[in-house]
Amino acid sequence: MPALVLLGAQWGDEGKGKATDLLGGSVDYVVRYQGGNNAGHTVVVGDQKYALHLLPSGILSPGCTPVIGNGVVVDPSVLLSELSGLNERGVDTSKLLISGNAHIITPYNVTVDKVTERFLGKRKIGTTGRGIGPTYADKINRVGIRVQDLYDESILTQKVEAALDAKNQMLTKLYNRRAIAVEQVVGELLGYADKLAPYVADTVLVLNEALEQDKVVLFEGGQGTLLDIDHGTYPFVTSSNPTAGGACTGAGVGPTKISRVIGILKAYTTRVGAGPFPTELFDEDGEALRRIGGERGVTTGRDRRCGWFDAVIARYATRVNGLTDFFLTKLDVLTGWEQIPVCVAYEIDGKRVEELPYSQSDFHHAKPVYEMLPGWSEDISKAKSFSDLPKNAQAYVKALEEMSGAPISAIGVGPGRDETIEINSFL
Repeated sequence: MPALVLLGAQWGDEGKGKATDLLGGSVDYVVRYQGGNNAGHTVVVGDQKYALHLLPSGILSPGCTPVIGNGVVVDPSVLLSELSGLNERGVDTSKLLISGNAHIITPYNVTVDKVTERFLGKRKIGTTGRGIGPTYADKINRVGIRVQDLYDESILTQKVEAALDAKNQMLTKLYNRRAIAVEQVVGELLGYADKLAPYVADTVLVLNEALEQDKVVLFEGGQGTLLDIDHGTYPFVTSSNPTAGGACTGAGVGPTKISRVIGILKAYTTRVGAGPFPTELFDEDGEALRRIGGERGVTTGRDRRCGWFDAVIARYATRVNGLTDFFLTKLDVLTGWEQIPVCVAYEIDGKRVEELPYSQSDFHHAKPVYEMLPGWSEDISKAKSFSDLPKNAQAYVKALEEMSGAPISAIGVGPGRDETIEINSFL
């Protein structure tokens, strides 16, 4: 059963959109299985650049059916705006499917996200303020609104009332904000029902039937492994499971149907938002990586924090996801450095540690132990095969592969769709 999971092996922003798009022509379904419009993918097709925030990258591949799974939280206004923007650019979006079990980001979820993050002050998590966390909290607290609720006004009203009973108490008494009217929220949500109706489906049934028919299904995670709610750098994480296990729960397929798990690695490391980052650079090298790599969040617009490649977190990602392959992106950004540091271990309280510490305190105090690898100055953007790369670039890739614990099967040497070296086929 050709089911593949494609996910970020660092803190997100590794270039998952490029990897998904590379496979798109050979894939029948591309499924987003978690997250919301706090994750963004940039896909470059020819001279056209597309910024996708909620839609699966496969929406740009003709013949591919893009699916928003039950594990995703959906902001209807953002989704409809994104669809409209693609339609205006001539992209066919009619094949999109949305799970009726996916949860809706309501206006009060966005309000709660913004006021609570502001209230935290210096202790803030660094959320995007788009209501993602509060929506997942409502889901767990069983007061969430699902896409299917838009088609039963009575149920929708009851659920909004139940959610606002507690939230209005918090908003008015704790944060000194105005109460939110039930009727206003219900009216706004009902306004999306007809526009979303053509896309709503039983996606669990659709995907399992597709796999039984030997269709190729690609499950696409947002964010990255180190932002996973269970396996990331808690509490500086997202509110869902971008790791491989999240594909099963977030799309409704069993783990025995997953045949390959592909981790996306950037040739260096970046992070958006607060939280520990052992290899972060605050010097000219960090600024150069940011400038050359165009390191600005697709969804947030925030500059990404930049650092050298961290083999410790790459090994961790291999372990917790059961990775079978890596796709190494942005190797071209490292062109021009005489030597390139790679973090091979941490120093914690004077001791060398080669695996990710389970203790939050230890990770906060981890100092990178670097190994220096020789760099290269040649332009690699036109390379079509591994042998086309300069010897030092080849050695860098091989060293990262050995340190990370899974084969590197593809290498990105530029932002374009065709600027990829494919070493081993993913299919």
